[in-house]
Amino acid sequence: MMAKLIANCRCVARVAAFGVITACYWLCFAGEALVRGKPARLAVINKWVPRWAGINLWLFGIQVDAYGAHVNEGKLYPGAGPHQVGRIFVANHRSSLDIPVLLTIAATRVISRHDLARWPLIGRCARSIGTLFVDRTSRRSGAAVLQEVDRALGRGEGVAMFPEGTAHRGDEVHPFRPGAFNAARRAQAEVIPIGLAYDQEAAYFHAEPFLSHVRRVASLPRLRVAVEVGQPLTIQDDSSIALKEAAQAQVQQLVTRCRARLDGIPSEPRRNN
Repeated sequence: MMAKLIANCRCVARVAAFGVITACYWLCFAGEALVRGKPARLAVINKWVPRWAGINLWLFGIQVDAYGAHVNEGKLYPGAGPHQVGRIFVANHRSSLDIPVLLTIAATRVISRHDLARWPLIGRCARSIGTLFVDRTSRRSGAAVLQEVDRALGRGEGVAMFPEGTAHRGDEVHPFRPGAFNAARRAQAEVIPIGLAYDQEAAYFHAEPFLSHVRRVASLPRLRVAVEVGQPLTIQDDSSIALKEAAQAQVQQLVTRCRARLDGIPSEPRRNN
């Protein structure tokens, strides 16, 4: 009984603090964006969004151990690749935490569930930083988001995508859908594979109400996530299908390495939140 009470109090305190922090950071972001003007808006986003994500991961007791290019130097992986074309960051999808984790390691826009856009405070903040919203049950919505992805890549903005299409439990990387890789081919964009693994089953989100998932994660004393950024993949003479298969294989390898680190194989983490 006492343990449950403590967990409930922890959850309430964290959610309340999350709201306060989000409001404060959004005001800081909005103020600086207003002062610096539209040309500097992307730089302002890439300054404040990783800070917001990092402090909230800390608030929820989540330790991020990240490995790979740029993160070992404590830098964001740049959103723009060669010729100033945006990069597409593709990762396995396991938890609602995947998005803030990715936001701490890469300068990227994210694609989120459509109903989040209507949430008080969160929806407005997400829209202001360029979050793309998709209804996965609607082909029209999916097509509209891919058009937005094309435009973002053309402006040199990174976009994070979860090609499995939905969240899954465990470390098996499920078949990738082609949308991200068709977009990469159209824009001649680099694809950056990323693997994620959590040290507790409670982190996973699958076939449950979203708020139930949030309450469970917010009640945990601590959580650890390992992340590894792989080598860039590019379309040359290969088809988008070949790119998709190569990305899925590399993400699976990265997830396997992340799991090994969580299970205690010695390795020096290159970044901790």
